[in-house]
Amino acid sequence: MLQDKDRIFTNLYGFQDFGLKGAQSRGNWDGTKGLIEKGRDWIIDEMKSSGMRGRGGAGFPTGLKWSFMPKESDGRPSYLVVNADEGEPGTCKDREIMRNDPHTLIEGCLLASFAMNAHAA
Repeated sequence: MLQDKDRIFTNLYGFQDFGLKGAQSRGNWDGTKGLIEKGRDWIIDEMKSSGMRGRGGAGFPTGLKWSFMPKESDGRPSYLVVNADEGEPGTCKDREIMRNDPHTLIEGCLLASFAMNAHAA
């Protein structure tokens, strides 16, 4: 069973403050600088070894997906796309993440963009 310490989103039900101060009190942004200092390759390797998968229906391995991005820029911008479409029947997870735990999502976008050398999210 999933332990509370293993949960990524800790405020999905909106019982706590969703703002910056509330997010920081739950540990968001604590280690972001240190993770970035470890470098892009380290972040991607950690994602691969974690076994984390996407929240879409295919459950594709996140670290593997990130590793497909080119290491060097060819001059064109690269983008991180956050798909929050809830078009699947019975799906209502994305709106709760954005509504009640936005800083976890933003922090994840920052780290993902850095790791993949994306220029915009």
